[in-house]
Amino acid sequence: MDVPAALAALQRRARTEGAEPLLTHYDLAGGGRTELSVATFANWVNKTANLIEDVGADAGQVGLPLATSRPGHWMTLIWPLAAWQRECTVSPSADHADVAVVGPDDSQPIVPGATFACSLHPLGLGLRDLPPGVLDYTTEALAQPDRAGTLPSGPNAPAWIDGATVLSHAEVADVTPVAERVLVRPSDALGTLRAALIAPLLGGGSAVVVEGDADDARVEAVRVAERCVE
Repeated sequence: MDVPAALAALQRRARTEGAEPLLTHYDLAGGGRTELSVATFANWVNKTANLIEDVGADAGQVGLPLATSRPGHWMTLIWPLAAWQRECTVSPSADHADVAVVGPDDSQPIVPGATFACSLHPLGLGLRDLPPGVLDYTTEALAQPDRAGTLPSGPNAPAWIDGATVLSHAEVADVTPVAERVLVRPSDALGTLRAALIAPLLGGGSAVVVEGDADDARVEAVRVAERCVE
């Protein structure tokens, strides 16, 4: 069965090195640090894939406006792999979405009944008092099974849509694999996804994503503390 390269790497590493760190997220503005092992990240991906299936969006489009406002947050980075697990495309726009993923400050029902608001809390705590048609991502995801099926997607199948640009799975995964622990400062949605997740997954490495305004000295302190390569 054809499986996108990054997803296949995640599933393989979850079986063989699940306890190893994959993604560490720093929110310098809020002071939070969250570390997800390979197994924990894969578990979130599976639960989110089941969520996509539950709302009937298999082979549809996941609109991810959260990737524009918070491209490096760990909750944001879960969604593309979950979408690809269910044969969906991903877009930073929700204009044609079957599922929409937003942040805590943008919780409007873009797709009623299939709009998920992410709290962005370091520990993944949920949101309350959301408007009708908007679901709390944490609550809904944690209620899902830990295992999820994978629908086939070949390397030439569409994976990422941004306006008129359509990239295949092979094109999205056209990165230099990273075998080390690297520090990533978020940029655009796709660039951050590639640097923080796809390249480390393919190379057997891990990423430390540092969000928030900070001077060079503070970022360097994180790099040293996390033992990232220069």
